[in-house]
Amino acid sequence: MSEVKLAAETRTEFGKGAARRIRRESKVPGVLYGHGADPVHITLPGHELLLALRTPNVLLSLDIEGKTQLAIPKAVQRDAIKGFLEHVDLLTVTRGEKVTVEVYVHTEGELAPGAFLLEHVLSTLTVEAEATHIPESVTVSIEGLEAGASILAKDIPLPEGTTLAIDEDAVVLQVLSAQAEEPTEESGEETAEI
Repeated sequence: MSEVKLAAETRTEFGKGAARRIRRESKVPGVLYGHGADPVHITLPGHELLLALRTPNVLLSLDIEGKTQLAIPKAVQRDAIKGFLEHVDLLTVTRGEKVTVEVYVHTEGELAPGAFLLEHVLSTLTVEAEATHIPESVTVSIEGLEAGASILAKDIPLPEGTTLAIDEDAVVLQVLSAQAEEPTEESGEETAEI
């Protein structure tokens, strides 16, 4: 789990015009909320925030007017064409607090010999972890699995202090047999008539 320090400024201007002015200065408008407190409207450095958000479930240490506040990204809006950040919603967290997040499921190993397909029913796993110890991903071995095998959420090893926040019997991965298409009789009759 990486912690990234960013300098943030509070903002008092709102609306499209104000947001455009902020973006022209290579900054990103955002809102910090949580713990029953009033939302705080902030401005963040655009490039540094973009780099920080490349890490899944990054923990942000925000310096807002001399006060440090921990936060995790809750919603990120990007320009659909150019990909730059338009707005970010951040959730306030404290050290030791448990949060619910989604982590990516990675696989390692190879399936049993033969023609099999691995289907990712869930590409992410919803877990509960301490805000300062959120795993970036979880890894599960698929070594030697054959057609018909499934890996359930409860079968995936989780880091210490992390628990499942979904049904433990949810199918995450399953191995399917590859089926070749058999030629139909209709296609043979059509070629004979032509």
